[in-house]
Amino acid sequence: MALWFGQAMLADGWRKDVRVTVADGRIARVEAGVGAQADDERHGVALPGLPNVHSHAFQRGMAGLAERSGEGTDSFWTWREAMYRFVDRVDSDALRAIAALAYVEMLESGFTRVGEFHYLHHDPAGAAYGDPAEMARAVVEAARESGIGLTLLPVFYAHGGFGGEAPGVGQRRFVCDVDGFAQLVEAARGALRGLDGAVLGIAPHSLRAVTESELAAILPLAGEGPVHIHVAEQQAEVDGCLAWSGRRPVRWLIDHAPVDERWCLIHATHADEEELAAVARSGAVVGLCPITEANLGDGIFPARAFLDMGGGIGVGSDSNVRIDAAGELCMLEYGQRLARRERNVLAGGPGRSTGGTLWRACVAGGAQALGQECAGIVEGAVADMVSLREDDPALAAREGDALVDGLLFAGGRVDSVWRGGRRLVSGGVHVGRAAIEARYRDALRGLLA
Repeated sequence: MALWFGQAMLADGWRKDVRVTVADGRIARVEAGVGAQADDERHGVALPGLPNVHSHAFQRGMAGLAERSGEGTDSFWTWREAMYRFVDRVDSDALRAIAALAYVEMLESGFTRVGEFHYLHHDPAGAAYGDPAEMARAVVEAARESGIGLTLLPVFYAHGGFGGEAPGVGQRRFVCDVDGFAQLVEAARGALRGLDGAVLGIAPHSLRAVTESELAAILPLAGEGPVHIHVAEQQAEVDGCLAWSGRRPVRWLIDHAPVDERWCLIHATHADEEELAAVARSGAVVGLCPITEANLGDGIFPARAFLDMGGGIGVGSDSNVRIDAAGELCMLEYGQRLARRERNVLAGGPGRSTGGTLWRACVAGGAQALGQECAGIVEGAVADMVSLREDDPALAAREGDALVDGLLFAGGRVDSVWRGGRRLVSGGVHVGRAAIEARYRDALRGLLA
């Protein structure tokens, strides 16, 4: 199969008249400055697919349901109570239905692989299923049905607060001990067999939920796979970590764990300059979720400082309150503008495009965080690509990085998406949307009745 594009973002820059040959789901050949052949599919503008480094798929089902003010000041912690009430109702069939639509929406917006930070393990009473991977299999089947690339990150969650505090009732569906988690990881490995391009990692939930000895015990279970962890998302978490250990969360993690290129630190919103420098030196990626971080009132990550230190970033949809690949990058830049009262904060230098810089950075950082050995429109990479709507007014009379700026900041739209060489989105709509959406609606009617 061959695809021909009028313009394409390649590893060495933008090129015109690009022919991409795909074989066995990978890019076998890239030719620039050539004409289309008779049997080629022809499209206008190609970008590499964007990795989504952080998702809790089930939370898509509660999007918009936590937007009523409570009696006191609302925060992440009050939102979390609403999430606990919702998750009590979700069984494996509902999880599959919700996750499948979330993954369809990710693909439609330009995400081609997702890191699923999966912590919904047990039944509503908190009892283990006969199959430890009962709920993980629902996620895997949702990925299979939608076609999205999956990096599955089973979550170790043992405590309700720093220092081994007992978990709360609302956390009963998440909690494992080390032996139970080892069984879960092995069962998840089995569930992934046969899923094209699947990657398995692990995710210690947070320093609130894992002790130092437990962290050391579970890390070998990752093998060569990625390791993700929530850290320093809220100021209250920083204060709690200081009270417990005398150190800030990112500092504690760097000092007590072998943080390296396999790690992805989710949020790191309230990391200070010294911590940022330590993360950059480690080679770990910071996973930013700007739409969710804004929705929850978490704060704004100091992205400019981190990038200036040589740090790597990726973006994720986290709570899936709104699934929008370009929107995450736009929100990332706009948050920096509001915090610094400047424009084009993350462009990376004079005359450079903010959109183009961010897209490239998050393709590279996201691929690293999700265990992809190669990313981009380059020979040998998985054929994950996005084409843009040529007829979109937001993209009119634009070339190169100006097209990405139009996508992010002017409302440009995605036309087609290929995952592993399969065209899953055409005309902005996923090929399986109708049936997947119908099942999602049925599931939500049952959950919210």
